[in-house]
Amino acid sequence: MALNELLGFKGNIVCTDKNKFLIIGSICSALAALVHLGCIIFGGNWYRFFGAGEQMARMAENGHWYPTVVTLVIVLILSVWSLYALSGARVIFKMPFLRLGLVLISAIYLIRSLAFVSIMPMFPENSLTFWLVSSGITFTIGLLYAIGTFQVWSHFSSESAQL
Repeated sequence: MALNELLGFKGNIVCTDKNKFLIIGSICSALAALVHLGCIIFGGNWYRFFGAGEQMARMAENGHWYPTVVTLVIVLILSVWSLYALSGARVIFKMPFLRLGLVLISAIYLIRSLAFVSIMPMFPENSLTFWLVSSGITFTIGLLYAIGTFQVWSHFSSESAQL
Protein backbone atom coordinates (compact mmCIF):
# COMPACT_ATOMS: atom_id res chain seq x y z
CA MET A 1 0.00 0.00 0.00
CA ALA A 2 1.42 3.38 -1.00
CA LEU A 3 2.06 6.07 1.62
CA ASN A 4 -0.51 8.41 0.05
CA GLU A 5 -3.14 5.67 0.41
CA LEU A 6 -2.13 5.07 4.04
CA LEU A 7 -2.58 8.76 4.73
CA GLY A 8 -6.03 8.66 3.17
CA PHE A 9 -5.37 10.18 -0.24
CA LYS A 10 -6.60 8.62 -3.45
CA GLY A 11 -5.69 10.87 -6.33
CA ASN A 12 -6.87 14.35 -5.34
CA ILE A 13 -9.69 13.01 -3.16
CA VAL A 14 -9.23 12.66 0.58
CA CYS A 15 -10.54 9.35 1.88
CA THR A 16 -12.03 9.90 5.36
CA ASP A 17 -12.34 6.30 6.50
CA LYS A 18 -8.73 6.21 7.75
CA ASN A 19 -7.46 8.41 10.55
CA LYS A 20 -4.40 10.39 9.45
CA PHE A 21 -3.34 11.33 13.00
CA LEU A 22 -3.16 7.69 14.06
CA ILE A 23 -1.39 6.68 10.85
CA ILE A 24 1.27 9.36 11.36
CA GLY A 25 1.51 8.38 15.04
CA SER A 26 2.01 4.77 13.95
CA ILE A 27 4.80 5.80 11.58
CA CYS A 28 6.47 7.77 14.39
CA SER A 29 6.29 4.81 16.78
CA ALA A 30 7.67 2.50 14.08
CA LEU A 31 10.53 4.92 13.38
CA ALA A 32 11.30 5.10 17.10
CA ALA A 33 11.36 1.28 17.19
CA LEU A 34 13.78 1.26 14.24
CA VAL A 35 16.07 3.79 15.95
CA HIS A 36 16.14 1.59 19.06
CA LEU A 37 16.90 -1.43 16.88
CA GLY A 38 19.73 0.61 15.33
CA CYS A 39 21.20 1.06 18.81
CA ILE A 40 21.41 -2.71 19.19
CA ILE A 41 22.92 -3.16 15.74
CA PHE A 42 25.35 -0.24 15.73
CA GLY A 43 26.29 -0.28 19.41
CA GLY A 44 27.68 2.19 21.87
CA ASN A 45 27.93 5.25 19.67
CA TRP A 46 24.22 5.00 18.81
CA TYR A 47 23.30 4.55 22.49
CA ARG A 48 25.32 7.69 23.26
CA PHE A 49 23.94 9.74 20.36
CA PHE A 50 20.33 8.92 21.21
CA GLY A 51 20.81 9.67 24.90
CA ALA A 52 20.86 6.27 26.58
CA GLY A 53 23.82 7.36 28.65
CA GLU A 54 27.44 6.39 28.96
CA GLN A 55 26.77 3.38 31.17
CA MET A 56 24.44 1.76 28.59
CA ALA A 57 26.89 2.60 25.79
CA ARG A 58 29.80 1.01 27.65
CA MET A 59 27.79 -2.08 28.51
CA ALA A 60 26.81 -2.46 24.85
CA GLU A 61 30.43 -2.06 23.78
CA ASN A 62 31.48 -4.71 26.29
CA GLY A 63 28.90 -7.17 24.97
CA HIS A 64 26.76 -7.12 28.12
CA TRP A 65 23.25 -8.55 27.66
CA TYR A 66 21.41 -5.79 29.54
CA PRO A 67 21.33 -3.01 26.87
CA THR A 68 20.19 -5.47 24.21
CA VAL A 69 17.37 -6.93 26.32
CA VAL A 70 16.12 -3.54 27.54
CA THR A 71 16.27 -2.08 24.04
CA LEU A 72 14.51 -5.13 22.52
CA VAL A 73 11.69 -4.71 25.03
CA ILE A 74 11.37 -1.07 23.98
CA VAL A 75 11.39 -2.11 20.29
CA LEU A 76 8.61 -4.62 20.98
CA ILE A 77 6.50 -2.09 22.91
CA LEU A 78 6.88 0.62 20.26
CA SER A 79 6.06 -1.89 17.51
CA VAL A 80 2.88 -2.98 19.28
CA TRP A 81 1.95 0.68 19.79
CA SER A 82 2.44 1.26 16.08
CA LEU A 83 0.07 -1.64 15.33
CA TYR A 84 -2.51 -0.23 17.75
CA ALA A 85 -2.46 3.09 15.92
CA LEU A 86 -2.90 1.36 12.57
CA SER A 87 -5.75 -0.66 14.02
CA GLY A 88 -7.44 2.47 15.39
CA ALA A 89 -6.99 4.11 11.99
CA ARG A 90 -8.77 1.11 10.42
CA VAL A 91 -5.77 0.20 8.30
CA ILE A 92 -5.34 -3.28 9.82
CA PHE A 93 -7.48 -5.69 11.84
CA LYS A 94 -9.00 -4.66 15.17
CA MET A 95 -6.57 -5.20 18.03
CA PRO A 96 -7.86 -6.40 21.42
CA PHE A 97 -8.81 -3.65 23.90
CA LEU A 98 -8.27 -1.08 21.15
CA ARG A 99 -9.95 1.86 22.85
CA LEU A 100 -8.15 1.29 26.17
CA GLY A 101 -4.86 0.65 24.37
CA LEU A 102 -4.99 3.91 22.42
CA VAL A 103 -5.90 5.91 25.52
CA LEU A 104 -3.05 4.36 27.52
CA ILE A 105 -0.52 4.83 24.70
CA SER A 106 -1.54 8.48 24.32
CA ALA A 107 -1.25 8.98 28.08
CA ILE A 108 2.15 7.29 28.33
CA TYR A 109 3.62 9.40 25.53
CA LEU A 110 2.17 12.61 27.00
CA ILE A 111 3.17 11.80 30.59
CA ARG A 112 6.71 10.92 29.46
CA SER A 113 6.96 14.24 27.65
CA LEU A 114 5.73 16.29 30.58
CA ALA A 115 7.44 14.37 33.40
CA PHE A 116 10.95 14.74 32.05
CA VAL A 117 11.90 17.09 34.90
CA SER A 118 11.12 14.31 37.38
CA ILE A 119 13.01 11.72 35.31
CA MET A 120 16.13 13.84 34.69
CA PRO A 121 17.86 13.07 38.03
CA MET A 122 17.76 9.34 37.24
CA PHE A 123 19.84 9.97 34.09
CA PRO A 124 22.33 12.72 35.02
CA GLU A 125 24.50 12.00 31.95
CA ASN A 126 21.80 13.23 29.55
CA SER A 127 21.96 16.85 28.49
CA LEU A 128 19.15 19.37 28.75
CA THR A 129 19.06 19.37 24.94
CA PHE A 130 18.38 15.62 24.97
CA TRP A 131 15.52 16.05 27.43
CA LEU A 132 13.95 18.94 25.53
CA VAL A 133 14.21 17.22 22.14
CA SER A 134 13.03 13.80 23.32
CA SER A 135 10.20 15.36 25.32
CA GLY A 136 9.13 17.40 22.31
CA ILE A 137 9.10 14.26 20.17
CA THR A 138 7.11 12.22 22.70
CA PHE A 139 4.69 15.13 23.20
CA THR A 140 4.09 15.34 19.45
CA ILE A 141 3.53 11.60 19.13
CA GLY A 142 1.26 11.64 22.18
CA LEU A 143 -0.80 14.43 20.63
CA LEU A 144 -1.09 12.49 17.37
CA TYR A 145 -2.39 9.46 19.25
CA ALA A 146 -4.70 11.54 21.47
CA ILE A 147 -6.21 13.56 18.62
CA GLY A 148 -6.57 10.46 16.46
CA THR A 149 -8.19 8.53 19.31
CA PHE A 150 -10.57 11.40 20.00
CA GLN A 151 -11.55 11.52 16.33
CA VAL A 152 -12.39 7.81 16.18
CA TRP A 153 -13.91 7.59 19.67
CA SER A 154 -17.52 7.74 18.46
CA HIS A 155 -16.71 5.02 15.92
CA PHE A 156 -15.60 2.77 18.78
CA SER A 157 -18.80 3.54 20.68
CA SER A 158 -21.03 2.70 17.71
CA GLU A 159 -19.13 -0.57 17.14
CA SER A 160 -19.58 -1.54 20.79
CA ALA A 161 -23.29 -0.84 20.61
CA GLN A 162 -23.63 -3.17 17.61
CA LEU A 163 -22.01 -6.13 19.38
